[in-house]
Amino acid sequence: MKTIYLVRHAKAEGQPPEARLTEAGRKQAIALMDFFKHKHVDKIYSSPFKRAVDTIKPLADANKLEIVEDARLGERVLSSVNYDDWQDKLRQSFEDFQLVFEGGESHTAGMERAKSILEQVLSSADDHIILVSHGNLTTLLLRYFNEGFGYESLMEMTNPDVFEIVVSDEETMLRRIWDDRI
Repeated sequence: MKTIYLVRHAKAEGQPPEARLTEAGRKQAIALMDFFKHKHVDKIYSSPFKRAVDTIKPLADANKLEIVEDARLGERVLSSVNYDDWQDKLRQSFEDFQLVFEGGESHTAGMERAKSILEQVLSSADDHIILVSHGNLTTLLLRYFNEGFGYESLMEMTNPDVFEIVVSDEETMLRRIWDDRI
């Protein structure tokens, strides 16, 4: 049996890879450390984006675990163009998996990245793994296990958010375990 925790990063100042956590985000990173204190963790993988690494760093430090930065967990780029109607474009990308906007990545390409890291983690010797990512890619990671995850799921996610996926030979159980009040 394997347990994977998918963590969406805490509140950040923006979208660029170097965007820092806000003051609230730094407090959320500490709350995540406390949230996981009774959960066993063997390995932590994170998007290399600063906000993702900083979200999980307190937990990694407290447990003396290395954070393995993996570009496959980086956010899916919708486009290099700043669209005023970006949410409509995002919704369209969840409706047409092949749709690619200028400088962006299709839903299908993002899903291939998600599938790649999940298959690696599922075949690894580690049984309790944390993957830290971003809203769009976290939705695709969840979709690997349940195709019901899509645009609406992404819009309902919080910063941070935590999902637990327990995989055994008999079944896969997926549930949201983050407490919004933290």
